[in-house]
Amino acid sequence: MTPALQPSERRRRQRFDIECELRYRLLDARRHLPQQPSKTFNISSKGVLFETQLDLPVGKRVELSISWPALLNERCRLKMIAVGRIVRTENGKAAALIQRHEFRTQGTPAN
Repeated sequence: MTPALQPSERRRRQRFDIECELRYRLLDARRHLPQQPSKTFNISSKGVLFETQLDLPVGKRVELSISWPALLNERCRLKMIAVGRIVRTENGKAAALIQRHEFRTQGTPAN
């Protein structure tokens, strides 16, 4: 069942309040920018709201590496690598629209 949308709510995807470790970096063709540590506030199938120390430029491409909360075969940690665009920033938070993503193993088995 799809949750009812509030009259002022424009989002069409359900958001899940979930806190995961996240590393992000702005994508710039002229230079390699370092990853910044962060955490998610919520995730949907098309977007991520995350913590940021800087006001990120709206429209800028960003790469997100999210420590996924589920395990592969109940043993192996996963991370989701997503590329998208910053669509909003305010009060130490940034929202990114996900344009593509893939899951990768983190290499270290969970105990």
